Amino acid sequence: MLCGGKKSYFAAAVCIITLTSMVTLSYLRLQRLSHLPKIIQEGSRCRGKITNSTITALEDNRTFIIAPYFDDRESKTTRVIAIVHHEDVKELYCWFCCQPNGKIYVSKAKIDVHSDRFGFPYGAADIVCLEPENCDPTHVSIHQSPHGNIDQLPRFEIKNRKTKTFSADFTVCISTMFGNYNNVLQFIQSMEMYKILGVQKVVIYKNNCSQLMEKVLKFYMEEGTVEVIPWPINSHLKVSSKWHFSMDAKDIGYYGQITALNDCIYRNMQRSKFVVLNDADEIILPLKHPDWITMMSSLQEQNPGTGIFLFENHIFPETVSTHVFNISSWNTVPGVNILQHVHREPDRKDVINPRKMIIDPRKVIQTSVHSVLRAYGNTVNVPMDVALIYHCRVPLQGNLPRESLIRDTTLWRYNSSLIVNVNKVLHQTVL
Repeated sequence: MLCGGKKSYFAAAVCIITLTSMVTLSYLRLQRLSHLPKIIQEGSRCRGKITNSTITALEDNRTFIIAPYFDDRESKTTRVIAIVHHEDVKELYCWFCCQPNGKIYVSKAKIDVHSDRFGFPYGAADIVCLEPENCDPTHVSIHQSPHGNIDQLPRFEIKNRKTKTFSADFTVCISTMFGNYNNVLQFIQSMEMYKILGVQKVVIYKNNCSQLMEKVLKFYMEEGTVEVIPWPINSHLKVSSKWHFSMDAKDIGYYGQITALNDCIYRNMQRSKFVVLNDADEIILPLKHPDWITMMSSLQEQNPGTGIFLFENHIFPETVSTHVFNISSWNTVPGVNILQHVHREPDRKDVINPRKMIIDPRKVIQTSVHSVLRAYGNTVNVPMDVALIYHCRVPLQGNLPRESLIRDTTLWRYNSSLIVNVNKVLHQTVL
């Protein structure tokens, strides 16, 4: 017998560990083999309708494909950003068509539903498939079965296949614009502040907004600053504007914000040195540096190997204002004038302020809203004396008297450039 010999506790323990290791290794080997690409057809032409929709429903109506991305950081894989029902979707397959030989490979997918689902039945997911070794497929189809007719399946372009040089130092990801968004003045001010701080590109996942806001977005798109990603998620699912299922029992939370953020990271992985994850009413304000370029250079030097930098959120209530910078021409524009809101709420006892992020996208695998879920690099909480998030919105501590708020005029360091730049945009769009 394998475990024969001296009947001792030590020998028994060694025997159990050995057998367990053998079984585990065999299981892992079989699991990997089951996910290896297999040829199912040869000499075919790659057919099937190529789709350019941002959100594509599969036949099961439980799986919604956003976009596939090539990811070779661990192995040669296609990582598909998706939304799935966390219980109902149990098995998916990637169908790769290799040209010019026309071989069609099928890989069993690993379905990785992100942990931050906040109780909603649908959540962000990575559908990860090993690619064929001797093929660099340009398109992939996703199917519930390893059998069928590829002609009937939608095909998706696999992005990030070719390495590119960075076209931006900083890209801001804003997700998602919904609720007939019309905070025009604050949006323009945020955009111009981003540009002053060193941003070249802002990606906006847009569900809907006002006609006036559409005009402003068109201006920034023509300028080359903004990229708008259509985000018609409410055409597929019952969406909530709340972050937790207990607040609003719908299919998915906050208009699928987490999925959009993950897509934005992969979309900009090869074209931006840094990706900034925040909302349109949030600005990361440096206190020790004039802009993000010098701030991030310093932070990276102090924190080698770090890929995620977290900045503390501070509320500047829009209900408390100052008469300084009451610019008459701005009063006709819908939205908040952030220059008039320079009082921030104090920290709440026993409450940790949420954070937003500047990340190296090549070091992130999965993200949530206030932290990353999986990453290769270290994470650093940036001290408040280096930078904070200026977040002008409705108050969280609405009962506080004005004297309990902290006057913080850091934003005013940029007032001259900001006013000139905002006026230029307003005169070309709104005024």
